[in-house]
Amino acid sequence: MPDPFRFLTAGESHGRTLGVTIDGVPAGLALTEDELAVDMARRQRGYGRGARQQIEQDRAEIVAGVRHGRTLGSPILLLVRNRDWENWTAVMQVEPLSEADAAALRAAVDGGDKRSTPVTRVRPGHGDLAGALKYGHSDVRNVLERASARETAARVAAGGVARAFLRELGVEVWSYTAEVGGVAIDRERPWRSREETEVASLRCPDPDAEAAMIARIDEARTNGDTVGGVFEVVATGVPIGLGSYVHWDRRLDAALAAAVMSINIVKGVEFGLGFEQTRRFGSEVHDVIEGRADGEWPHRSNNAGGLTAGVSNGQPIVVRGAVKPISTLAKPLPSADLITGAPVEQAHYERSDISVVPAAGIVGEAMVLLTLARFVLEKTGGDSMTEVSESMARLRQRLATPLPPPTIGATVVGAAERAESAAGSGGDD
Repeated sequence: MPDPFRFLTAGESHGRTLGVTIDGVPAGLALTEDELAVDMARRQRGYGRGARQQIEQDRAEIVAGVRHGRTLGSPILLLVRNRDWENWTAVMQVEPLSEADAAALRAAVDGGDKRSTPVTRVRPGHGDLAGALKYGHSDVRNVLERASARETAARVAAGGVARAFLRELGVEVWSYTAEVGGVAIDRERPWRSREETEVASLRCPDPDAEAAMIARIDEARTNGDTVGGVFEVVATGVPIGLGSYVHWDRRLDAALAAAVMSINIVKGVEFGLGFEQTRRFGSEVHDVIEGRADGEWPHRSNNAGGLTAGVSNGQPIVVRGAVKPISTLAKPLPSADLITGAPVEQAHYERSDISVVPAAGIVGEAMVLLTLARFVLEKTGGDSMTEVSESMARLRQRLATPLPPPTIGATVVGAAERAESAAGSGGDD
């Protein structure tokens, strides 16, 4: 059976449109373009974004798979139009160039038009060189148009569908900016509310840290440079039991790590304390389980980030993505020419942002949403929202029901015997 909630995106940064097809969405899910527009707008905001965000006003158009505001169970097709396409129609046209078209482009190149000029000066840190050599392109335009982070607009549109699905099941996903340019939030200081954070310049819950982050972005802008950072995604309402320890490719943590790592600019992923766990003793790391209470299993801490042995453990899932500085610099680094192989003083410059950490967090939300939606459907099954909702309710009820005592053969092992038994020598997770 194909994976539920699988998706594929298509389109180039300056092409006519971006598209995404989502397969395996249950029938009967309420879905409108206005719902999808919320996250599309959130992706475009944030201090340090470039001029492209003033050109585009992203909106996902539902083309197929929905009728009268409800999903049909068939593949959903979403389109996100590129308004900037109007400025790139000749350079990015799909049809073969006629002699007249080619002559016009050559004349534009001779006249110094940068859009029309083939790109051969590869950018350090970008996919230019590796992509061109892999596919045999002599014009890096063929690489950068697809390797561009513009593609993530289609992912966010798909994530909006997953958000609508998970919200009906009591699962919420949110993100915030945790670090920019080496300036990190202080978890001991009072934080803004989620609502206040959402409208803040960097979507950072720590106002003091945010002010210092903005100063770092301004410093980078002045120097013709860029800065990276860290976003944190939190998923609440996730039931115990998504994923599995049985096989490597069924682990929820592995799937989430791959999903977040697939974002163009992300170079590292952490769960909970992440690498900080390597600097502490085990007694300071592992989350003490308080015991069953009101049908749930609360922990004293959440250093594991809601995941143990590849399985959700009922605590909030906490995922962080490390965002590298953007590869395109206003003061380009030295590089080399793709065709001649000779060094050049400056790499190619394409209009760019200074920092995209808040936007990357929205893309991170989308990838977490799409991954959780897939694992929920693998757990619950169901072709319609009615079936899925009923199955999720049964799962939550079962998790809240005490388990029967263990037996050896037909004999129940009592509490006293269990308390005196020694743990086995099984491996760690």
